[in-house]
Amino acid sequence: MLLVLFAGMTAGAVMAQSTVTTIKGTVTDATTKEALIGVSVFVPGTNLGTSTDYEGNYLIRTNQPIGKLQFSYLGYRTATVEVVPGQEQTQDVRLQTDAKQLSEVVVVGKKRKVKYSNKNNPAVDLIREIVDHKSENRPEAYAYVQYEQYDKTQMSLVNTPEKLKKNIFLRKYDFITSNLDTTVIAGKAILPFYMQEEITEQYYRKNPESRKTLVKAEKKVNFGEFVDNKGMMTYMQHMYQDVDIYDNNITILTNQFLSPIADMAPTFYKFYLKDTVTTDSGQQLAKLLFEPRNPSAFMFTGEMFVTLDGTFAVQRVDMEVSKGVSINWVRDLDIKLDFEKNSDGRYHLSKSELKADFGLTQNSDAGFYGERIVSYKNYVINEPQPVAFYEGEAVVKAADALAQDESYWQASRHDSLSEVELNTYANIDSLVNMKSFQRTMDWATALIAGYKRMGPNIEIGPLNTFYSFNPVEGFRLRFGGRTTTNFSKKYMLETYAAYGFKDEKWKYYLGGSYSLTDRSIWEFPVRAINASYQKDTNIPGQELQFVQEDNFLLSFKRGENDKWLYSETYNIDYLHEFENHFSYRVGFRNWKQSPAGSLEYLQVAEEGDVEALQMGSLTTSEASLELRWAPNEQFFQGKLYRTPIANRYPVFTLRATAGIKDLFDSQYEYQKVALNIYKRFYLSQLGYSDVVTEGGYTFGQVPFPLLTIHRANQTYSYQLQAYNLMNFLEFVSDQYASVHIDHSFNGFIFNKIPLLKKTKLREFVTFKALYGSVRNENMPQGNTDLLQFPTFEDGRQATYTLEKKPYMEASVGIGNIFNFFRIDVVKRLSYLDNPNVSELGIRGRFKFDF
Repeated sequence: MLLVLFAGMTAGAVMAQSTVTTIKGTVTDATTKEALIGVSVFVPGTNLGTSTDYEGNYLIRTNQPIGKLQFSYLGYRTATVEVVPGQEQTQDVRLQTDAKQLSEVVVVGKKRKVKYSNKNNPAVDLIREIVDHKSENRPEAYAYVQYEQYDKTQMSLVNTPEKLKKNIFLRKYDFITSNLDTTVIAGKAILPFYMQEEITEQYYRKNPESRKTLVKAEKKVNFGEFVDNKGMMTYMQHMYQDVDIYDNNITILTNQFLSPIADMAPTFYKFYLKDTVTTDSGQQLAKLLFEPRNPSAFMFTGEMFVTLDGTFAVQRVDMEVSKGVSINWVRDLDIKLDFEKNSDGRYHLSKSELKADFGLTQNSDAGFYGERIVSYKNYVINEPQPVAFYEGEAVVKAADALAQDESYWQASRHDSLSEVELNTYANIDSLVNMKSFQRTMDWATALIAGYKRMGPNIEIGPLNTFYSFNPVEGFRLRFGGRTTTNFSKKYMLETYAAYGFKDEKWKYYLGGSYSLTDRSIWEFPVRAINASYQKDTNIPGQELQFVQEDNFLLSFKRGENDKWLYSETYNIDYLHEFENHFSYRVGFRNWKQSPAGSLEYLQVAEEGDVEALQMGSLTTSEASLELRWAPNEQFFQGKLYRTPIANRYPVFTLRATAGIKDLFDSQYEYQKVALNIYKRFYLSQLGYSDVVTEGGYTFGQVPFPLLTIHRANQTYSYQLQAYNLMNFLEFVSDQYASVHIDHSFNGFIFNKIPLLKKTKLREFVTFKALYGSVRNENMPQGNTDLLQFPTFEDGRQATYTLEKKPYMEASVGIGNIFNFFRIDVVKRLSYLDNPNVSELGIRGRFKFDF
């Protein structure tokens, strides 16, 4: 939400800071005058440094007192230049080759007219050696590893200083627009609006494998009640995940990239051996250049240095994502990895830098800049902790992690912050407390999350439910709201009232939640009691968000849609979540449902008698238990619900329900159990698949409204969890199994077609299958205690079972249209003779992703 708000804030001014020293320039070969790529530029005796880009340019900006700058490059003599502190200056440097260091040069040459081949290519032979030695060069090769990790993540607005200064949203906040950095992106300024830092101690045990993280200190910008601060930190870490060059696939910005030293790298990459050098210490290194065979594939372009002492370990990597790769809104993405030598001769990662420049277009001035820098030190090898230490929670946060003062951070940071970075914490804190900013965020929240504040304690919404329509109620108006955390963190009350102008009936809802922790009812891990009463309409089998079934966009539906319910529901439940993302929910519901529209509850009077008796309503009392385990789950907490962040870990959900006869007029006794498993499978260059499997069983004799009514979709939106060409109430089961597969090729096919690869479109295929049945005891024929299956007005059957064959549908889709829209053509593959069905349909959905 905050990123959307800040998207228009693209202007500021630069405050002169006499204590800041800025040095820029170009490094070239003294003889050939060619630009040198990847030259180490650093301040002697400090961790401050950078490296030259592909044009030999560098830039360093610091508020630390410095007097010299050194330039180091393999095969060249180290150069040192004098620096004038507190000034902006240009230092162009020409490096002399060092004949004593350069023991061998093997030039393969990257000639456009010569066809590239892996055969007899020394670069490919070297890559295969690196692949063969990967397991030996990873930290997992040790029995025990321990190290300290410092993590800094930043998000900033990007534009020219002049445009930032004139922006309508920012110009009244002088203290914000003064905090600009003009040294990161040439010709532009960045305005940091988010900063987070973390110092952790990492522990690894090989056998049995275990990882433990001790969070010693944590610091981040706090946006107050408008943003889920914990979720934002999680989302940033998800966007900028750890980069492990030894993994076959590297996940960045929710996309997977093939590592240049993946097992199959020679099949997808081109490699060139530029030279082989010997350092002062006698260490031989090979410099390799690499690039993807297909410039549009999810791979990297860059260079790496590799040891030639028999370990074939990576010493350094400098790589970027090519412009042809289909990543939404990303103009540049650069990664730098540095490795240091252990006492046993192996190399470990010492620093990782990931920097990304975002923009709506490649040529626009406005955008965002993201950066994550992680450094590692104090490695301890093969020194185990007590066995009990590795047990329990994988992440443990020290009690004073959030309470560390600035003196602690100054002493503990692996690298100092710039003045601009230091100011970000205080500036955003001041901004959040300003009334004008709070008003802006309030309206932004209303537009994005659907709730608008009416005073400090109450907010009205969801706004998209205030007006809707359906065949039973006709034109429907609704108004509701809830309390905020300013009213109470432990209590939340919610209500609404709605009126249908066709059925002329009032509907209403009243609910409340009580947190059993000192946090709000939304903050993970939740421990809360929820109770509610609702009297409203709903479609049988369509379990949407409990109080949002009248969303305006769901009003538009295809085909016949007049079999509804009037429901009166009392509900109470208790939710208990744990830090390891296991949770359980126990609850009780009393539900009275009455047919509405053309739906009727009909019983046969006696066996052999065709006379039908109409039942006015059906009442059930249910006790329920839900167990859920989502290991390593990540999510962003919104105003209405959590938005999960997909990763490679599965999610298990087990639900059990028991109907209790004669309790509060309950008419039936039964038991239900269902297991749902979700898993995303990453397939490297072929994209990824989201797979959902589910199975369920109903014990006891029940009428059709209490069977499993399979979730159908008659709207024009594509719903991942529903059957998009199945009609409402079309199929019921008391035992079933299903599988949903949604696969994204992520541009794998379109990127190979010249006319399509520039569009950055992405391909999707889906397949859904459902098999089920209804036991004889639950079939209406011959059972006078049961309700007859619904029919259409002309007498044709409307509800069926699935004994004959599974219900199946498939679709092909094109995604990333305008960077956020997907369209699917859906084909129904079975039960085509059922009345009023659609064999083919076009469905769309919005999806914001990189």
